[in-house]
Amino acid sequence: MSTLYRNANIWGSEATSILVRDGTIEAIGWEGAADQVIDLQGAHLLPGFNDAHVHIWKVGQLRTTTLDLRGIQTLPDLFDLIRDRLQTLKPGEWLYARGWNEANLQEKRPPLRTELDQIAPENPILLTRTCAHIHAANSLAFELAGIHAETPSPPGGEVHFEKGLLLETALGLIQKAMPRPTVQDYERWVLAGCEHLRDQGCTHATDPAVDPPLLQAYINLAERGELPIRVNVLYIRRPDGGKETYPLPEPHEHPYLRVKSVKFFADGGLSGATAALSVPYQNTPEPSQGVLRFDTDELYELMLEAHLAGFQIGTHAIGDRTLTQVLGIYQRLYTEHPSNVRHRIEHFGLPDPQHLNLAHELGIIVVPQAIFLRELRVNFERYLPESFKARCYNLRQMLDAGLTVALSSDGPVVKELRVLEGIQAAIHEGIRPENNLTLEEAVEAYTLGGAKAQQQEHLYGDLTPGKKADFVLLSHSPDDPQARILRTILAEEHPS
Repeated sequence: MSTLYRNANIWGSEATSILVRDGTIEAIGWEGAADQVIDLQGAHLLPGFNDAHVHIWKVGQLRTTTLDLRGIQTLPDLFDLIRDRLQTLKPGEWLYARGWNEANLQEKRPPLRTELDQIAPENPILLTRTCAHIHAANSLAFELAGIHAETPSPPGGEVHFEKGLLLETALGLIQKAMPRPTVQDYERWVLAGCEHLRDQGCTHATDPAVDPPLLQAYINLAERGELPIRVNVLYIRRPDGGKETYPLPEPHEHPYLRVKSVKFFADGGLSGATAALSVPYQNTPEPSQGVLRFDTDELYELMLEAHLAGFQIGTHAIGDRTLTQVLGIYQRLYTEHPSNVRHRIEHFGLPDPQHLNLAHELGIIVVPQAIFLRELRVNFERYLPESFKARCYNLRQMLDAGLTVALSSDGPVVKELRVLEGIQAAIHEGIRPENNLTLEEAVEAYTLGGAKAQQQEHLYGDLTPGKKADFVLLSHSPDDPQARILRTILAEEHPS
């Protein structure tokens, strides 16, 4: 069946109509007959947005069951929220919350173990920082996990017992003592997260940290036809807290689910000063250059297995020290074992000119977050040495180097998941004005860039005839502050 959408502002075209047949774009500017004609009354029609790096289930978790600490500005306010949540729990039940950010707190520090002990002597508590790379716990949580003053830090992580803090892979030490979510829990959270993303105009998203039970939830939802958007997953090879390595997943292709990529975390987060730098951070409680999670030889061997099996690799790498390590491994993989698979770097926060040139030479796709420049700017200004600030998430340099850029939110690291706000951040909020993108560049990075990042640009990402008709309708141009989402349409949802 054919459907003609007319009286529209078609993105990237002077035409005012677009013809869709059986879920596929057939023509732009069509003025002939169609089985059905829909008047869009001047709405702006764009390719569906693609959030190329968003922790979907965690977004859903914060919208359903997890206490949200984002936006809290004082520790007393944070403690009040915890006390309120404790009223709903029985003694012994875990309290899990997420979202604190010491840079936004009046006290400029995390909650301490002794403070949490006073509030919750009978309930184990784990409070995850907004970046999910640092965690605060009380003594009961440590006791249940077998963590004590002499507990050694695991590879790629740090245990700070007196303060009650766990960094990076040390999270795994405490997760082993916590109740495991069921597949049904994950299904609920995934659906809540996907629905929220769809409300923001997303027809696609990549969940960048998927373990076996979460993958099963995605497969279940896809097979039941319940996923409201198309999801690409990056499957975790090495979970936090040990040397266990998950086997490579079975590749999975479904119109609403793609499983052909794996994920590694090579360092920490920039906003919490755990990304691995070549020089010390400033304004940290003690001297630090961040955390490098892997020995280079070990990371190479893990990546080699995935590379030889034909999987795309997505690696979390932010600091300049980490980018040197990861790009060096990618270069070795492509040199010793040539492949057409385009690997990714998630975040790509602090590249220098050599990193940019090598990434371009290797064809690496980069997945940064423009919205960080708004929500986490205070952290970057606080912790980064002055010489690093101008290159912090410098989107202009990435594009000028010829890189494929796929923009994303990394929600719920940030509270603002609206793609329209991500576009505004990309075109207005660089650390330096010369770092900003044009509107056209930002929109492409949120559409075609995402399709390229999941290696599906032949199907999605722009309004080319022959591609799937995944659309978002806006009330105004995407650079207009008044713009709002009118409707999100996937190819299968056009009249039939």
